Amino acid sequence: MGDRIISFLIFIPPILLALTIHEFFHGYVAYKLGDPTPKLAGRLTLNPLPHIDPVGFLMLLIAHIGWAKPVPINPYNFRNPRSGVVYVALAGPVSNLISGAIVGFFLRFFVNGAYPLAISIFLQMLMAFVFISGILAFFNLIPLPPLDGWHILERFIKNPRVKYFLVSRGSIILLGIIFLSFIGLDLLGLYLRPLMKIYLKLVLGSGMVFFL
Repeated sequence: MGDRIISFLIFIPPILLALTIHEFFHGYVAYKLGDPTPKLAGRLTLNPLPHIDPVGFLMLLIAHIGWAKPVPINPYNFRNPRSGVVYVALAGPVSNLISGAIVGFFLRFFVNGAYPLAISIFLQMLMAFVFISGILAFFNLIPLPPLDGWHILERFIKNPRVKYFLVSRGSIILLGIIFLSFIGLDLLGLYLRPLMKIYLKLVLGSGMVFFL
C-alpha cells in the first residue's frame, strides 16, 4: 500500500509541471504576437496554481484524462489572427515535447548506477515528466475540438459544412473515443502508443524505454 501511495505521489509534480509549461507557452506566444489578454489574466507565470483546474486535475489523477484552465486569448489582437491562432495552438504541445526531450537527454547520464532513495525518487519524477509531456503533447494534437490540434486543422478547412460538423460534433466524437478506450476498444492507445515509442526512443534512448 505504501509503495502505491509513493508511486502515486511521484506523478503529481511532473503532471503539474507539464500542464504549467503547456499553458504558460500558450499564453506567452499569444502575448508575443500582440495579445495582452494572458498577461492581464495572470497566466504568464510558471506558478502552477493559476493554470490548474481542480476538477480537471483530480480527473487526471483518477482517470488519467483531465484538463487545465484554458488560457484566455483574443485572436483579434494578433497582427495576423489566422496564423496567430495556429502558433498559439502549437506552442503548448511543442513546449511539452521540447521540455520532455531536454529532461530525457539529461536522464541518459543516470541510466546506470545505484542512488540514495531521495535521488532515486527525483529521477523517477523526471522520467515521469518525460512520459507525461509526450502524452500531453500528442493527445492535444488530436484534431478535434476543443484540443490544440483542432485550432491547427481549422486554419486549413475551407468547406464550411465540414467545419460546422466538426465544431458541433467534434467534442462528442472525442468523448466517444475516450469512452471506447476505457471500455476496451483502445482507440487512444492505437494513436498514442506508436508516437510515444518513437518519442521515448529519441529522447531517452532505446535502452531506457520501458513504459510501453
